[in-house]
Amino acid sequence: MSTTTNKVPMGQKIAFGLGMLANQMFPAAMGIFMVVLVQDLGFPGWMWGVIFFLPRIFDSVTDPIMGFISDNTKSKWGRRRQYVFIGALIMGISFSILWQLHRENGIDYNFVYFLLWSFVFYLGLTIFSVPYVAMGYEMSDDFHERTNIMAVAQWIGQWAWVIAPWFWVIMYDQGWFESADIATRTIAVWVGIACMVCAMVPAIFIKSESTVNKDYANLTLKNIGSSFKKIVDGFKEAFKNKPFRKLCIATFLVFNAFNTVAAFTFFIVVYYLFDGDAGAAGIWPTLFGSLGALATTFLVIPIVTRMSKIMGKKNAFIASQSISILGYILLWFLFIPGKPYMFIVALPFFAFGIGSLFTLMMSMTADVIDLDELNTGLRREGIFGAIYWWMVKFGFAIAGLLSGLILSYIGFNADAPSQSEETITGLRLFFSGLPILGTLIAILVMRNYDVTEKRSEEITAELQKRKAAKNLRKAITID
Repeated sequence: MSTTTNKVPMGQKIAFGLGMLANQMFPAAMGIFMVVLVQDLGFPGWMWGVIFFLPRIFDSVTDPIMGFISDNTKSKWGRRRQYVFIGALIMGISFSILWQLHRENGIDYNFVYFLLWSFVFYLGLTIFSVPYVAMGYEMSDDFHERTNIMAVAQWIGQWAWVIAPWFWVIMYDQGWFESADIATRTIAVWVGIACMVCAMVPAIFIKSESTVNKDYANLTLKNIGSSFKKIVDGFKEAFKNKPFRKLCIATFLVFNAFNTVAAFTFFIVVYYLFDGDAGAAGIWPTLFGSLGALATTFLVIPIVTRMSKIMGKKNAFIASQSISILGYILLWFLFIPGKPYMFIVALPFFAFGIGSLFTLMMSMTADVIDLDELNTGLRREGIFGAIYWWMVKFGFAIAGLLSGLILSYIGFNADAPSQSEETITGLRLFFSGLPILGTLIAILVMRNYDVTEKRSEEITAELQKRKAAKNLRKAITID
């Protein structure tokens, strides 16, 4: 058993989880809507790649700065809540505006418009997500309770991936909307408002102590600018933490190999299973994403949470990723023209990859933050959260760029009623092969990860001793 009993009330876990719903719904909806840029608005592959790449590079640069600001904020509301609230506002409003694209404005205008508003959206995402993630790391110092917190959050967040694929049905059903781009303009407003409200919930309901009297750096504009070197040094120092580095690299490989090919699902279903007839494909593209997310919600997360308690977090990660490799192999054989229902068999196995990733990795990151405090005496959830998600977002930028390059490389033509056999084979090879390669390398990276439950308990006990000694010295000084 863990050495602490810092259990978090379920209401607090749910409040944190609603923030995760927003945090995952935005990219889930983005992934669905991005198809419209190519399929309906005529963006070439290179434009898709640039739109994915540049805003996410900007996002990855601002994350460490936001981590420094959040870690050093002196406020009666604590270090995180006000930023989560402001970021939620910016995200919701900018996402709604981002998708107000009209065919008659032309490809070049729509490209520039979308790119500029993407920068605003990702700025809001940084302001929200960095302190939000750090807030989760702070909620408990119990080894297993951290996994429980992240499991509840991921369980709630997974509903984004259940709901979002159904946007495809609405977008391409002319009984709902005349065209997919018109549908996107409307749905984006509702998504923006709903997610904005969910993202505000952690800021309003999750407790945090005042930091007014904390010994933090002063956050003036001049000081933030001059402290950029400190931010870079902190980034380097944190990344020297070997277990943390393993977590970042493994996440980068699994998550971004998946994201490079995730949008290809729609094209494989439409062009391979239904020979380019999006109407005939009906709800099958939607079912792929939705059923996969349901498998994650009701099967993967409970199983992985239990596995982590029985075999440890590292072994649960390796086991779950191995199962996902089997899922990708099955998908190669179970994408069968005329029998679209066959791919459903592979989805529970496939879902173990992304479904287990953040439940385990965010829990392990909280353990590593304790190790950093033991080594440095500093508590830096914001910096570590920023670096971890910097790796995710930088990789996501690379993934988006690669998606566009792969589409161009294999000769995909959105204007064509059907694709060549070579193009379809290329789509399928990348769809299964790239995630398998990334996952195998991630497993190799994590094989020697050594922050076990026993080690975590030792670290926690030592930190508690230090805190008790510090409080005793402070009491003696006051007396």
